[in-house]
Amino acid sequence: MRILLDTNAYSSLMRGSRDLILQVHRSKRVFLSTIVVGELLYGFFHGSRREDNLRRLSEFLQNSRVSVVPVGFATAELFGRISADLRRNGSLIPSNDIWIAAHAMETESSLLSYDPHFERVEGLDWRALS
Repeated sequence: MRILLDTNAYSSLMRGSRDLILQVHRSKRVFLSTIVVGELLYGFFHGSRREDNLRRLSEFLQNSRVSVVPVGFATAELFGRISADLRRNGSLIPSNDIWIAAHAMETESSLLSYDPHFERVEGLDWRALS
């Protein structure tokens, strides 16, 4: 199984969510979108536990099964298609989440997130967290 963690899923994992810990351990590959990394870093630099959070992210990224997915042409193409589909259907979602969905689709991963609006993205394997 391949998973891509949304920002809220990564945060929950770092807070010790048993469900997420099990899903990460069962996965062959774990991905973080560069968009997710940016959102995390914003929170770290804005928050009071910057050094601890940076250290934990660095340790997480050192795992050989974990990769950061860069934005490339394939990602941009998926972003454009998803955005156009959502606009046509009148069901927009935040732009960062469209990029994250594009990365999940590009890597053929299940996106783990608490955000229900991901269900609007056609063709996305979204796993709702609760």
